[in-house]
Amino acid sequence: MQSILFIKTSSLGDVIHQMPAVNQARQHFPDAHVSWAVEEAFAPLVALHPAVNEVIPVASRRWRREGPNVSTRRDVRRTISLLRARPYDAIVDTQGLARSGLIARFARGPRHGYDRASVRERLATLFYDVQHGVPRDRHAVARNLALTALALGYVPDGPIDYGLDRKEIADAVVSPYAIAFHATAQERKLWPEPNWVELGKLLAARTPRLLFPWGDEAERARGEHIVAELPHGRVPDRRPLDAMARLVAGASFVVGVDTGLVHLAAALGVPLTAIFTGSEPGLTGPVGTGKIEIIGGKGAVPSVADVAAAVDRTLVE
Repeated sequence: MQSILFIKTSSLGDVIHQMPAVNQARQHFPDAHVSWAVEEAFAPLVALHPAVNEVIPVASRRWRREGPNVSTRRDVRRTISLLRARPYDAIVDTQGLARSGLIARFARGPRHGYDRASVRERLATLFYDVQHGVPRDRHAVARNLALTALALGYVPDGPIDYGLDRKEIADAVVSPYAIAFHATAQERKLWPEPNWVELGKLLAARTPRLLFPWGDEAERARGEHIVAELPHGRVPDRRPLDAMARLVAGASFVVGVDTGLVHLAAALGVPLTAIFTGSEPGLTGPVGTGKIEIIGGKGAVPSVADVAAAVDRTLVE
């Protein structure tokens, strides 16, 4: 196996869930050239992965937003050119969507994906040369590991290893800090603002600085509203994803709602408390070898006391 293309474009949690499979493939094929086609917003994070030789950015979200203008058509041609620049011994689409299958179609080499019973969108199977069955009741990380191993011809084994080195990625810091991921794109997954304020006060004895990152202006305003009542609370500047990874890697601990960035904390082995309110963690919750506490569930909003106790459990040596 000399050259492998992985296709997992989005979202952030899905991209992170693919990393153990890419890392394990590298272990089995240490000399292979590994490419990864990923949505452009997540490309900086994928570029940090030591198993990846080449990142192929895909701007499908921007293309849909901007429409078929001159710039879009030029970007599409450039992306197709990158996909076709080399022949691959295996093209592995673990996304399982029609758009990811179409991306696979433009690349050169045998295309592997889920079969009709396993795939997320059945239309995607039209683009695969080889289809593999992987039960849908497995966790997303396990599904990625299984499909990748079937496509590349080995048996997945060993513990989950995202392949990211927390110490190498982390920024040098002057004083300790923790991170509270209070924001998410889906309102049903939010935890109430008063709860964050109360939790922040309880965590003051555990960290001298509690950071509330944000992704858009509404999230920034929400964070500023929370930290207005927390002397040790801070709303940091917005960071690109690779810089955010460095920030997360350097944190003493992370507490957050169901959003892609809590999966990044799990991947880096940072002590993590994940708060679920509008979704179930069973098939897509954070997993890893570090200390992880998952609390709450769909329609089961955890109390501040329960979250604080969970944070404490992640900090026990």
